[in-house]
Amino acid sequence: MTQIPTVHVRTEAREGGEVAFVTLDNERKLNVLNSALMTAFVQAMADLSARDDLRAVVLTGAGTRAFVGGADVNEMAELDSPDAARAFITRVHGCCAAVRACPVPVIARIGGLTLGAGLELAASCDLRVAVESARFGMPEVKLGIPSVVEAAVLPGLIGWGRTREILLLGDTFDAAAALAMGLVDAVVQPDDFDAAIEARLESLLTNEPRAVRIQKALIRRWEGLPLEAAIAAGIDAFASAFETDEPSTAMAKWRAGR
Repeated sequence: MTQIPTVHVRTEAREGGEVAFVTLDNERKLNVLNSALMTAFVQAMADLSARDDLRAVVLTGAGTRAFVGGADVNEMAELDSPDAARAFITRVHGCCAAVRACPVPVIARIGGLTLGAGLELAASCDLRVAVESARFGMPEVKLGIPSVVEAAVLPGLIGWGRTREILLLGDTFDAAAALAMGLVDAVVQPDDFDAAIEARLESLLTNEPRAVRIQKALIRRWEGLPLEAAIAAGIDAFASAFETDEPSTAMAKWRAGR
């Protein structure tokens, strides 16, 4: 029976708001991204991003073999013109942009092979936890194409030297190497995987929801600004926090706790 690639979305009510668990399910094909799956994912993220009660998103791939094994090579092999190629890679970018535009933190739960577009999607998340058996790589040059779109965020995560090595050589590497270069935040044993995700969710949920949204938006702005403009943007963000009583309420609670 042919599997139809699907995006599963499950939400849980937690104290202080909702947490969403999003699973890219093309398991038989290592969760590779074809056009239909990418379209469904962008819509799912847009629906979640519109929710005022959303506090965090956990993004993962179905099964244990892969987070996302890349973009669908079979579909790419049928691209017959630069315009068709542009349309396809724009859909890949749309998936990464949907994660980056989500107003709350997105945690990548990386449970296996993470290649090409999958690594770009993981890099677009705010936090990344990998199981020790995960493997990573950007093998596009081995297929006659460059690594593009959100591969551009890699230098900010791991530096230009590591980025050049990964993109130009196209080799795969293990989770320990990913941790050492700063590509992932933590590497855990399979039995500790869910606990590591929960620990991050619990920490996020203790923070003030509007402050977290402001912080994520500011971090994204910082990426594209020179230093002086980034500092000015931070001043604006700080001032905007006081448009509601969230700071005064939180600080009053902190002072009372002392």
